[in-house]
Amino acid sequence: MPVTDPSIPLVHAKTGSKLKGHALLYSVSVFLSIGVWLFGYDQGVMSGIITGPYFKAYFHQPTSAELGNMVAVLEIGAFITSLLAAPLADNYGRRMTLRAGAFVFTVGGAIQTFCTSYMTMVIGRIISGFGVGMLSMIVPIYQSEISPADHRGLLGAVEFTGNIIGYASSVWIDYACSYLQSDWSWRVPLFVQCFGGLVLAFGSFITPESPRYLVDTDQEVEGLAVIADFQGKALDDEKVLAEYKEIRDAVLADRAVGDRSYKALWKRYKGRVLIAMSSQMFAQLNGINVISYYAPLVFEQAGWIGRDAILMTGINSLFYIASSIPPWFLTDRAGRRPILLTGAVAMAVALTATGWWIYIDQAITPNAVVVCVIIYNSAFGMSWGPIPWLYPPEIMPLAFRAKGVSISTATNWLFNWWVGESTPVFRDLIGWRLYPMHAFFCCISFVLVYFLYPETRGVPLEEMDKLFGDEIVDDDDDEDDEDEDDGDEDGDEGSETSSMLANSRSSSRHRSARHSLPTSRKPSPLPTRMDHEPGFIGRIGNAVNGMFGGRRRKSSVHGTYNAVGGHEQ
Repeated sequence: MPVTDPSIPLVHAKTGSKLKGHALLYSVSVFLSIGVWLFGYDQGVMSGIITGPYFKAYFHQPTSAELGNMVAVLEIGAFITSLLAAPLADNYGRRMTLRAGAFVFTVGGAIQTFCTSYMTMVIGRIISGFGVGMLSMIVPIYQSEISPADHRGLLGAVEFTGNIIGYASSVWIDYACSYLQSDWSWRVPLFVQCFGGLVLAFGSFITPESPRYLVDTDQEVEGLAVIADFQGKALDDEKVLAEYKEIRDAVLADRAVGDRSYKALWKRYKGRVLIAMSSQMFAQLNGINVISYYAPLVFEQAGWIGRDAILMTGINSLFYIASSIPPWFLTDRAGRRPILLTGAVAMAVALTATGWWIYIDQAITPNAVVVCVIIYNSAFGMSWGPIPWLYPPEIMPLAFRAKGVSISTATNWLFNWWVGESTPVFRDLIGWRLYPMHAFFCCISFVLVYFLYPETRGVPLEEMDKLFGDEIVDDDDDEDDEDEDDGDEDGDEGSETSSMLANSRSSSRHRSARHSLPTSRKPSPLPTRMDHEPGFIGRIGNAVNGMFGGRRRKSSVHGTYNAVGGHEQ
């Protein structure tokens, strides 16, 4: 059925873009992977150079605490800008935020490369962290907003593979440069990351802006053109207009509420925020940076010494890359929950076995630890690696997506910092017990996902309200309905604002005609939450009650999805 809504821009023919359809979608996705390549590269490059003799000599044999500070200080900068970048993304767009993050990262990389002291290195890493924070916040948002629902898992997984390729390439560059008999053995690997930052910064000038951001900022024709390019169809094609209308209706629903502050986000979507934060928190507590940042030290602890430890890290990274490929095909088929649950179990077993082999310290221990680390990294690469980056931008509504993802990303960098800072100290204090400790966190994450994480596979971004049962219901709904009925009978446009929210909830209703979005992005009072909607704690109670045969409440009168599994009730 053709879309006849008169508020849709009346444009015809095709855009002038040469790259369209899946070719454009995949090209942009690969380009965005450079952003995650950068902070994947940083993880690997530091893990290799800190074990090198020239690096240690230049910085006067740094202690474990000093190494931890040098590695983890990047996360402090990333934590700060992952929060501050949200207003930049909302006000100036996804491309501008991407460009700024890439430029700042490049400056920080140059300072690290040519540093002359320990303090200069620390300053360079903090500046690089500023860039990483912006990139790690904006890349998942950008990717989720350009991806169709049935390809969102695939493209998110491809993006994570870029991160692992960055990590692996840095490890092998570290290994090659370890043969250099000078300070360039650690300066060259640091300098390579500057090229990736420059490519990302300049490439952002030619990539299309997010269509959801364009529609949200009243650039309707531009947004329609980007949708047409990504679909590879004409501007007035039925499917193009239908997607535009769906995005526009979601924008209108958000504008009817208006307040986009962090306080409003917490009040309205506390459950979603806590789920997004926990996904990123356990991505770190599950132990990946114990392995990624300090893999050569892990292998040294197991018996591999010097350059052999870096070589084992490089071999491990190849398996890590391979493990990130199955999610390309599984995420949109098996779903997010099964992948996370399976990964948590496999990682817990591998980490426990790693600690046990180091504890018994037999002749087979070095080889056994390599196998355990490979299994662990493979399990992480298939599960808790890609999904926590895909999940938060999926579940956040458009109006709060930048702020919601900024909070979850900040959580990632906060715990990333804690793990990076504490690992050298814990290795000295508790030794092999470090690995079972992180295995325990894997078990906790399993329980959390089982009870609280809904399945988002195949759910359009504009329909996440139904999944979580937190659709906004106007207090004056009856009056709005009456006004809308009067408007239909009299042909009046007078009650346009009150009808916007009803239109976003029911696509079968027609909104009064207008050729541009009818309201501006100004604050308005928060709506009242429905009395019978279960909150975050209520969903835990429902889940536990369901385990013991109790009857689970529906999330809301509008929602048809199960609060835990995401299936229709």
